[in-house]
Amino acid sequence: MAETALFVIDIQAELVSIPDTAIPHAARIREAGERILTKARTQTSPKPLIVIVQHSEDPGSPNATLIAGSPAWELAFPPQGNEGDEMLVGKTTRDTFDSNPDLAARLKAQGVKRIVAFGIQSDFCVGATCRGAVSAGFEVVLLQGAHSTYDDKKSGRSALDIEREVEGELEAIGVRVVPWEGFEF
Repeated sequence: MAETALFVIDIQAELVSIPDTAIPHAARIREAGERILTKARTQTSPKPLIVIVQHSEDPGSPNATLIAGSPAWELAFPPQGNEGDEMLVGKTTRDTFDSNPDLAARLKAQGVKRIVAFGIQSDFCVGATCRGAVSAGFEVVLLQGAHSTYDDKKSGRSALDIEREVEGELEAIGVRVVPWEGFEF
């Protein structure tokens, strides 16, 4: 039974692989993700449960791009290994727990007490999922440097500014923010 679940949130082609739509720090997120997942997948004890989260939008919604089955929707890091070590969780709202009302109970039944999160977008799905995990009673860790978003052209805030703001907001509710490099499961 895994005490830790590693949430890989919405690292999908539109956000990291397609040049016209990728976030500014896509290369950093891909590199961090590869290294974090390699460590998690090769760790023997304690071995984390890897939860790959994939966002889908309603094809009838205006401006929807993350349509199930589309190239933009594809995962940069699909699940590997057996189902006991990794699971794919779809979602249609920002908060993975809101989209999957039974997820917290399923994770707790497997012995999970701590959620470690990284991914895209800091100010939307990453932040909302961390908040949902706190509300569900989990200890939550956000991996600094392994989450990002788009620059906010309206406010003039850079993606890096937004990352730091989200980290501060999450720390205020009890989330531990730690650099991804050297993080131990």
